[in-house]
Amino acid sequence: MRYQAFQAASDLLTPARFAAGWANEALSLGAPWLRDVPPLSNIAAGWEMLLRAGLSHARPDYGIRSVEVAGVETPVREEIAAQTPFGNLVRFRKEGDPDQPRILLVAPLSGHFATLLRGTVQTLLPDNDVYITDWRNAREAPVGAGAFGFDEYVEHVISFLQTIGPGAHLISVCQPCAHALAAVALMAEDDHPATPRSMTLMAGPVDTRISPTTVNVLATSHPIEWFEQELITTVPARFAGAGRRVYPGFTQLTAFMLMNLGRHVESHVDMYTLLATGRREEAETSKTFYDEYFAVLDLTAEFYLETVNRVFQEHLLPKGELIWRNRRVDPGAIRRTALMTVEGERDDICAVGQTVAAHDLCTGIFANRKRHHLQPGVGHYGVFSGRKWSTQIYPQVRNMILATD
Repeated sequence: MRYQAFQAASDLLTPARFAAGWANEALSLGAPWLRDVPPLSNIAAGWEMLLRAGLSHARPDYGIRSVEVAGVETPVREEIAAQTPFGNLVRFRKEGDPDQPRILLVAPLSGHFATLLRGTVQTLLPDNDVYITDWRNAREAPVGAGAFGFDEYVEHVISFLQTIGPGAHLISVCQPCAHALAAVALMAEDDHPATPRSMTLMAGPVDTRISPTTVNVLATSHPIEWFEQELITTVPARFAGAGRRVYPGFTQLTAFMLMNLGRHVESHVDMYTLLATGRREEAETSKTFYDEYFAVLDLTAEFYLETVNRVFQEHLLPKGELIWRNRRVDPGAIRRTALMTVEGERDDICAVGQTVAAHDLCTGIFANRKRHHLQPGVGHYGVFSGRKWSTQIYPQVRNMILATD
């Protein structure tokens, strides 16, 4: 009933949001200068905040139309290279198909769309042929499509690497680092021809026993049965995935916002003030962030519960006890894939030490093919987005890729 209650509340708010948007649009078309004159400026700002007071369940646009390659502005188009009910393999194909290293960017499946990595893609694109795991909203996957859990996620990574072909590189961001490491370990053990040449794990929970964060503590504060009973609900009849059990994106977003509620409230107060005082361009940065942040997707119940249990509660991968389809996952089987890990000094979601733990697990990789980068002064999102990612972290990642391509 939780999902139905949320959807009912959202539906009730829709007419008010529509009216606010219509009123603001009418004011803009009729006499736009009035928006900056009190008290109309305050009213217009209030209308806009009301218009924004809701969540989106549709994937935002990546918005990448071109990129500069070797000093030449080159058109880019999105191309679906592979497709399943739970996600697409999207390629950002550049005109002329320049010969560049191929990268599979493994995006988190944690309540937001893969477009959260838009900045990561933009930084990678000039030098690389970039593919991304573009996960779909679970509420749009029919029950008949079957389950999508931890094992299926790993299977998708393997399948996507196979589609890209031999000689690719893998970069995993945040939550799926354990899944990506498992996929590469299985491929290496099978001597799979598409085993990546390098694997970069960024701010991901490989071993959450190290310096547990608030997120890690919350994940171990209750037995897995509690998470299933309290956080899992059923998709309402109006959606394609009707009847599917999911961990809703709005639940995940609520949890994230409560972790830093004061900061989010302050950001919205500042946004209102900027709009009310006519500083609309200054408000754009905050608006763009929350447009992305409030675009949520649902996770299948099995993926959420299995990830919480296997990664955050039982720590199966670092303990050498992770089983994938009746096979034990052995990171020590990785020999020819180079390894790089990246962490942020101020990361309060994935603490320092949790990602670099992969080095101890990958015993088959020679020391001269392992690298670690600890970025000073950045939190979790700063590891893969923003100025320090593009100017300080990415050059390290690029060097790893070029050295192994």
